Amino acid sequence: MNPAGVRIGNQTSCHVPGRLPYEFAVSHGFDAFEWFSDKGRAGWCEDDAPRAVRAQLLRVAKDNGILFSLHAPCNADPTTQAGTEAILKSIRFGGDVEVGVVNLHLFPEHEARPFAESLGPLLEAARSAGVRLSLENTPQTSPEHINAVFGVLSGMAEATGRIGMCFDSGHANLFAGTRNDFLRFIDLLGYHVPIIHWHVHENWGDRDSHLPLFTGPSAREDLGLRGLVRRLKERGFAGSVVLEQWPQPPHILVGTRRRLRQLLTEG
Repeated sequence: MNPAGVRIGNQTSCHVPGRLPYEFAVSHGFDAFEWFSDKGRAGWCEDDAPRAVRAQLLRVAKDNGILFSLHAPCNADPTTQAGTEAILKSIRFGGDVEVGVVNLHLFPEHEARPFAESLGPLLEAARSAGVRLSLENTPQTSPEHINAVFGVLSGMAEATGRIGMCFDSGHANLFAGTRNDFLRFIDLLGYHVPIIHWHVHENWGDRDSHLPLFTGPSAREDLGLRGLVRRLKERGFAGSVVLEQWPQPPHILVGTRRRLRQLLTEG
């Protein structure tokens, strides 16, 4: 495991069956893995893992020191009934396999207060399942909106210790107000925003290309990535780092993990 309890793992992909990235994580000694409920193109969803399969996944995770996380469907909007039901399904799976977090997207088209308050039933379900929720910034999500949502959550008793942010550094790099400057994005986040999960990929500021680290801008110069690691450490980050890609060849992820672990260890 990395310093301060930080783990590094990969994620299921919409392009291949979920067992392939999962078996890759197990065989290469990754200590984190994220299940992404994105069935419809390829990929995986909770229905692919009935109770017996979930029990087996939990055994393998415990035997190999892997901490799971679960990404709810991208379009699961908690202000809608369909979105709430989809996230509840993810929470139930998360409880069965003891995930660290169930991740869902922020929806900046909703005002901060109604969005945060819509999370109330999900926070109660998460507490019952023994999991936490994380809210992920999309390319459209501003730091100000995140600050406002967590400002509301800080006044909700059911949110205490049960929710934090998933910082998606690739999405931060695409946000119009901080394009090609993800460090400015994180600098604009208030310290009342707990970052508990990190989605890792990079891009050139043009599109959400999900390049592995050290194959985009950081292949030329890694000062930005080093600055991000330093800022996360200053915030006490101790969650999972999820490599959000399935490159060809997949072994690229092993090198990415090794170099990222070095950065996390330095300083």
